[in-house]
Amino acid sequence: MRSHQWNDSLKVDVTESNAERLLIYAPVPLYRAEGQLFLEDQARVGLRLWADNFATVAAMMPVIDAPPPVGWSAYQFGDLDRVALHPLPAAYSLAGFAKHYPATRHKIRSLIKEADVLSFAIGGLLGDWGAVACFTAKSAGRRFAVWTDRVESEVTRLTATQGPLRTRLRKRLTAGPMWALEKAVIRRADLGLFHGRETFDTYAPFNRNPHVVHDILLDRSFQIDTTSFQAKQSALQQGPLQIVYAGRADAMKGPLEWLSVLQGLRDAGVVFHASWLGDGPMLEEMRRAVAKAGLEAQVSLPGFVQDREVVMAALRRAHIFLFCHKTPESPRCLIEALMSGTPIVGYDGAYPRELVAAHSGGRFVPRGDVQALSETVKTLAQQPEALLSLQGSARQDGQAFDQDSVFRHRSAILKQALGGA
Repeated sequence: MRSHQWNDSLKVDVTESNAERLLIYAPVPLYRAEGQLFLEDQARVGLRLWADNFATVAAMMPVIDAPPPVGWSAYQFGDLDRVALHPLPAAYSLAGFAKHYPATRHKIRSLIKEADVLSFAIGGLLGDWGAVACFTAKSAGRRFAVWTDRVESEVTRLTATQGPLRTRLRKRLTAGPMWALEKAVIRRADLGLFHGRETFDTYAPFNRNPHVVHDILLDRSFQIDTTSFQAKQSALQQGPLQIVYAGRADAMKGPLEWLSVLQGLRDAGVVFHASWLGDGPMLEEMRRAVAKAGLEAQVSLPGFVQDREVVMAALRRAHIFLFCHKTPESPRCLIEALMSGTPIVGYDGAYPRELVAAHSGGRFVPRGDVQALSETVKTLAQQPEALLSLQGSARQDGQAFDQDSVFRHRSAILKQALGGA
């Protein structure tokens, strides 16, 4: 089995023709309210990037009949040049999946016939139309790629201890079948596109042509410029230490452990200010924990920030990006931090180590070791010269990433492996 790094694009002819018609399944839901479709803003950027590399793009996406959350905006036919959206029913119950399966599989089969290149995201069990598309393509004798950005079955297993009893039982019962489905689909795929080393290491043994790829929706203009980087470094020497995280307040992100690290810093006399940018089911619990620990003066929890530039500005100002990810996933926020010249400091894993392999722009401790992580940050705070150097390394690591490069790389792999299928 070959191991393909994401930057193997140097070995791929990226000047190939864009004549192919691409069909994808993307699990990011559409919302439908009063006859109007709503598309996630970042998904809109991703679809445009796919269209930059293919003649046409057909995107199958589940649709939920409900008012859209923050971060979704109205979509009109023709909004995206050469992109067609194909809503599929959101059917995450056994009864709903059984009801919609025949008609949806027929629709998927028809779309497969009209496409040249097939790439389907998977993740889940009931209602996973990506997996259905994979089996449908296989039965039609079509080559296809499977894409995933985290080990969904392991995430389900590891989070089965949180939430209401019914949720915990459901997760415990579905994690095993989910893992079996993932392996079955990946074994049948002609190409495996696995976001990040953590995901690759899990799934690559089951696929004949696995590749490490990345997924980011920021162009080079978001990479920190020299003036901003110098301002960050000057601010570090004046204090206080600026710590940031950007992502959902969800159990898999370890938000309470994140706060425990900060409490350890406060108790050790480190002067800092920390912000967690993002909404999620644990945000209110985090706010209660901040109050209980007496961290109100040091910690800000503003919730969801819709403006990406505001988030990136916070990442650029920060001296450390602190994370406590507890599951095997490949979150984009780590790449965004590196693009901002901000070292990633947190729990160890194949994915973060891969991101900083070239210049060592991060520091990692064993997963779950709150005390070691607190000590690592404290040491960096007490050694500003070392932290300044680490920021320079992070900036160098971040220069390898931008949306055009990573989508061009994935597109070139797809065309090389599946073009003319």
